[in-house]
Amino acid sequence: MTIPAVILFFIFHTFPLLQGIFYSFTNWRGYGDWDFIGLSNYVNVFKDMRALNAYGFTFQFAIVSTVLVNIFSLLIALGLNANIKFQKTLRAVYFLPNILSILIVGFIFQFIFTIFLPQFSDALGIQALATNILGSPDYAWVGVVIMAVWQATAFNTILYLAGLQTVPGDVYEAAAIEGASPWKRFWKITFPLIAPFFTINMVLALKTFLMVFDHIIALTGGGPGYATESISVLIYRGGFEGGQFGYQSANAVIYFIVIVALSIIQLRFLQKREVQQ
Repeated sequence: MTIPAVILFFIFHTFPLLQGIFYSFTNWRGYGDWDFIGLSNYVNVFKDMRALNAYGFTFQFAIVSTVLVNIFSLLIALGLNANIKFQKTLRAVYFLPNILSILIVGFIFQFIFTIFLPQFSDALGIQALATNILGSPDYAWVGVVIMAVWQATAFNTILYLAGLQTVPGDVYEAAAIEGASPWKRFWKITFPLIAPFFTINMVLALKTFLMVFDHIIALTGGGPGYATESISVLIYRGGFEGGQFGYQSANAVIYFIVIVALSIIQLRFLQKREVQQ
């Protein structure tokens, strides 16, 4: 029963992956003839300032977004897990951003940043928001972070809610009887018990944000200039539009190794903290 699935997986995933690794050692442009050039593509990636800038932007974006998403999603999950009115309705409302397409969300936020906020700030006389931040090389990445965090918080909130449901209520009752403050109950009871969910959220969020592509295409297109060009966007444009298929294949292999290495480091570090707690 698994043979058809294995065959399809190999054809559409494993085989293209092996092809990409092979072409990373060539100068193939995506068409025509090619020559085997060894490790030249890999060496050139580390000399390419555009590639290094893309890595720098991607790491900056991923780290900031991962931290913000986990902070906001945990706070929202704690609120939705409390004994409040319309609890189920609010849970559904907070999950809506995860249902929307990233491209649609990107176009909506592009309208907000380019038209709505400048007009709104002009009407109120607030000059700080009168300029479109997506047109600024220094602040365009902030707009991408805002959109990505808003859209991704919904999924992480659901995971944290699932974790909070596993915490026994009698533990809180015992802590309250002992006179533990809300902060101490959270730090000494809630967080240690949901530490595995924190680990999952951190790893998944960082991996997702390191692979950011749709957000950039929909919101800034990598601009202004190359200020918000992520690694995925660079690989796509260079490989499929710039005739650098072999070169960007090498970039993709490096990119893959970086993501796997960071994920393993995260898992080991966070799981070690779970044991300590």
